Amino acid sequence: MAYELPPLPYAYEALEPFIDAETMHLHHDKHHQAYINNVNAALAGHPGLAAKSVDDLVRGLADVPEDIRGAVRNNGGGHSNHTAFWSIMGPVGTTGVGGVPTGAIGEQITADFGDFETFKKTFNETTAKQFGSGWGWLVLQSGKLKVITTANQDSPLTHGLYPILGNDVWEHAYYLKYQNKRPDYLAAWWNVVNWAEVNKRFATAKG
Repeated sequence: MAYELPPLPYAYEALEPFIDAETMHLHHDKHHQAYINNVNAALAGHPGLAAKSVDDLVRGLADVPEDIRGAVRNNGGGHSNHTAFWSIMGPVGTTGVGGVPTGAIGEQITADFGDFETFKKTFNETTAKQFGSGWGWLVLQSGKLKVITTANQDSPLTHGLYPILGNDVWEHAYYLKYQNKRPDYLAAWWNVVNWAEVNKRFATAKG
């Protein structure tokens, strides 16, 4: 069964002024759709693989035939990463969006990083240094939160890690508004993080 583009869980302009509506249209409708089109094409003739969820597909990348593995890593990863990305953001002004995280994830951030501001600084600085295109992630590893980056559309799932929080630092995610100022985009992005969803993903990561 072919993958389909999931609708945004909010309006295109809902993340204004931090992420503009034009960027959201292009990012969701064009870039994410292209990843889906490409992974569907790569999986044509592989019904067993196509029947998997996209997360299970990239989690089991080693089982994908070598001749399509690169296409699946790039495009299946793109589909998985972006599906998570839309869900961990929310409309400005909504309860639980932006601000300081509460609940279990807030407690774990304080335990592992000292405080939220230190965590944000670590995440922003680490992700800003990702060379070229890629992602910054928060994952749970050996019982502790860790900030990592991946290149291109590589997914933490492929490495046995569940993405709790992730930010896209491909230029298509921010260039229309922030030009080449990736650190400015990273700083602004925290205003639209949906901590309720991040708490759910943290619970999943803990198993």
